[in-house]
Formats: sequence, C-alpha cells, structure tokens
Amino acid sequence: MSHPNSFFTRLVAILTALFGRGMVFSMGVVLAVSLLISAAIFFFLNSAAPTTLTITSGPAGSPFQTNAEKYQKILARQGVTLKILPSDGSVENLKRLADPKIKVDVGFVLGGEVNGVNIDKLVSLGSIYNQPLMIFYRGAERKLLADFKGLRLDIGPDGSGTHSLALALLKENGIEPKDGTVFVESLAGDAAQALLGNRIDAIFVMGDSTKVEMMRELLHTAGIRLFNFVQADAYTRRIHYLNKMEMPRGSMDFGKDLPPENVALIGPTVELIARDNLHPALSDILIEAAQEVHGTPGIFRNRGEFPVAQEHEFRLSPDATRYYTSGKSYLYRTFPFAIASLIARVLQVIVPVALLLIPAIKTVPAIYRWQMEYRINKWYRGLLDIERQAFRNWDNAAARNALVNRLDQIESAVNRITVPAKFGSLFYGLREHIGFVRSVLLAPQAQNPPVAAPAPVTEP
Repeated sequence: MSHPNSFFTRLVAILTALFGRGMVFSMGVVLAVSLLISAAIFFFLNSAAPTTLTITSGPAGSPFQTNAEKYQKILARQGVTLKILPSDGSVENLKRLADPKIKVDVGFVLGGEVNGVNIDKLVSLGSIYNQPLMIFYRGAERKLLADFKGLRLDIGPDGSGTHSLALALLKENGIEPKDGTVFVESLAGDAAQALLGNRIDAIFVMGDSTKVEMMRELLHTAGIRLFNFVQADAYTRRIHYLNKMEMPRGSMDFGKDLPPENVALIGPTVELIARDNLHPALSDILIEAAQEVHGTPGIFRNRGEFPVAQEHEFRLSPDATRYYTSGKSYLYRTFPFAIASLIARVLQVIVPVALLLIPAIKTVPAIYRWQMEYRINKWYRGLLDIERQAFRNWDNAAARNALVNRLDQIESAVNRITVPAKFGSLFYGLREHIGFVRSVLLAPQAQNPPVAAPAPVTEP
C-alpha cells in the first residue's frame, strides 16, 4: 500500500510537468486562501442558532408568566431551552430589553409604555393578543370615566401595565390625586376582596391578567358593575396604541346572562418584543409557539386572530415579516432544529466561498497563460534590436561580434527558463528565431544582407 505522502508527491510532479510550477503554486494559493476565508467566515459569523433563550415574563401567576411557561414547553420540543426571568410586568420587561447589560432575548411588552425608552435595538415579533382594561366598581351606574373623580381607585401596582394605562386614561379625563381622588395599590390578588369589602370604590385590572373565576365572582355580586366604555371609539382614535374590544353578552354565565349586554372595552396590544440580533431560526420557533398559545379562541379573540404582523411603536422584525408572509424557511420546515441549524451554518460558509472561488479558478489559467507568454515574448524585444543593429552595421565586423555576444547572453537566459509542456511551441519558436538571428549575424561579410528580416513579433 502506497504512502499518502508519496501519492501527493507524484500528483504534484504530474501537475508540475503539465502546467509548470507557477500554475501549481497559483492553484495552491487559491485553495489556501479559500480555506482561510472559509475558516474566517465560520468563526467570525459563528452563525449556529443558540439553543438557550431568556424571556422576561411577569409576576408569578400572571398571564405573562403562564404564557412564558407554555412557550418553554413548546420550545423544549425543538431542543431549545427557554429560561424564564420573572419581572414586575411590562414596564420592567421593556427596560430589561433596552439595557444591553441585562441578558434577556425576548419579552412581553404592552403598547404605550415606551415613554422615552430607547427602542432602536428592539423589534416586534408580532402582536400576540389585545389586553382589555376592565373597571369593576360599586354603586350606581357610571357612564363616563370622568365620573370616577374623587373615589378610591385601585389602579394596580406601580410598574405594571395596568397602573400606567390607568394613570394615562384618568389624566385624559382630568382626574389626578390632587383633586381628592385616592389612588390605591393593593397587594396582588387582594384588589377584588378590597372592592367586595368596601375598602375601595373601583378596581382597574387587565382582563387577560384577571382570573375568569374572579370576574365571575364580581359580576355575580349585587351592586358590583363592569364599566362600559361607551366612548371606546374615541379613545382608540385619540390614543393610537389602544384597541376596542367587546365582552359578549352572556360570556361569563349563559344561565344568568352575565354580562346582560355587550360591554365595550379598550386596551393595548401585547407584543412579543426581541432584540434585533435574535437569530432568525429562534424568531421562527418563537412565532410558532405564539401561534400555538395565542391562536386559540378566547373571550376577547377569535380563533387564528393572533399572532398578527401589526406594527405599532416597535418596528416589525424582518424575520417576522418573512415568517408571516411565507412561513418557516425550507430547512427548518424540513429538518429537526439542530440539523437544520447545522446545514444553514455550512451553507452560510460554502456559498460565499464558492462565489469567490469559482471566478478565481476561471481567472487563474488566463493570468497564468499571460504570464508564460510574457516570459517568452519579452525576449523578442532584444532579438528585434539585435537584428536591426545587424543591418545597420553590416560591414562592421566588431559591431557584429558585439551583437553576437548579446545574442549569446539572451540564448543562455532563455535556456534557463522552465516552461510547461503546453507552452513548448512558444519556447521552441523563440529558440528557432534566436537561431535565425544568429545565422544573420554569422553570414560572410562578402555576402549581401538578406533582402528582408522576418515579420516582427508583436510585443505583449
């Protein structure tokens, strides 16, 4: 069995014999450079999709937290670990995502909470559901939000989406703490009991963050009402991040017909927000998880209504736009996540290198041929000059001897050229012409000079 090194040596020898050392060296340089480019792209891009993500969710027991747990199970099926980082709510989620020092990749954010936060590096993966604001209150029916002035209002804990939205809406209606209105921040889960116990007059809660059981209990309690936003259309037109929703009649209790009529509600959209360097493959599986979790019907949404590619305060991710338009890429649709990620990584290296290598391979032979022709043809300049000098000094023996010496030097230099076999015709043509010029120089002085010199050779 032959040694691999001996095979390689023979191969190089054959290539050298056919093309010359220059060609082999040129091809070797091209291949070496291509390998270096491949390695550089591979390590620089490091484009393998990460298998670990961190999501900033919400308080324990909140829909943000439970939704994150659902995402976690779905992503685990794809071999991706989703770490859940609890928070105080949407406001803290946004601050975390905007701070590059905090290691989070994605989070739930309510519309209308930017408030001066720099979101240039953040993108939306889509709106995942509308979150209605629900106001339960005691006593006589109140038609307008301005009717809550001077009451004891639980507007949710500071830093929550409920708190921020309630303050904004109350301010639009001229209600602030200085006018005698009392803003209360009950402990989580205590707001309903505070209302039932007459410690407060109204509670502001987000419908999707409120347990259905609690809503049913409040609606079944005599003297407790759900506020109907009769000005819902006006609110959504004045405040761009709000949406109009409707709690259908009887949706809480068919038998007792609760609520007894359709109730108009308003609220922001919850968006799945990510940093703009999120890997496209992870963007796809997160949207896929959102479809599984939020695509089901609910009190405030129809089947398949969410997630949706709606652009609000955050620009829509290009990867999300592509997904909503054409679905997952072919690789991730066809292969398991880990294998698709590997194939995509290899293709990202091979394609750019191929685009560089193919033209290089086509160009090298042409450059090499020009180089070889130049090495041979450049000697014709000297031959033409010697021949012209010979005709000018035909009767001068000393001058002709000097020209013979110059020709000897050219011939010696030419004989040292290493020429591949495929360029042999050019080489032997040059030597033949050297011989012709020598015959002209060594012709007897008595002999008349040739009538004409051979046709001149075009210089390269």
